[in-house]
Amino acid sequence: MRQNQIHNVNYLTYRRRSLRNNLTPAEAKLWSILKNSGFHDKKFRRQHSIENYIVDFYCPTEKIIIELDGQVHFEPAQMQYDMERDKRLTELGNTILRFENKLIFKDLEGVLQQIKNNFR
Repeated sequence: MRQNQIHNVNYLTYRRRSLRNNLTPAEAKLWSILKNSGFHDKKFRRQHSIENYIVDFYCPTEKIIIELDGQVHFEPAQMQYDMERDKRLTELGNTILRFENKLIFKDLEGVLQQIKNNFR
């Protein structure tokens, strides 16, 4: 591992692979659009790690992180963790977009528009 490597560090490889093989229905739906540069010719990665954090989707050219949140993210301890995590990832120059899982099914076009609106 390189000294300054913060992306896809080796010790998280197994966990990232496990998450990729077990996408939630909302993640699978959004991934069907983002994969293979299918959304505005932007390359997205799924279950990508940055430092010790694994993010749902990451666009390296735009430095956009997309997180899809289920019910667990509304529990106080998880909300505190997410806030600290988002702060660190933002400090690294990333934009974080959070969407509730159900929004992927209720307003996918709105979600995609918000993602597009954050492109440079």
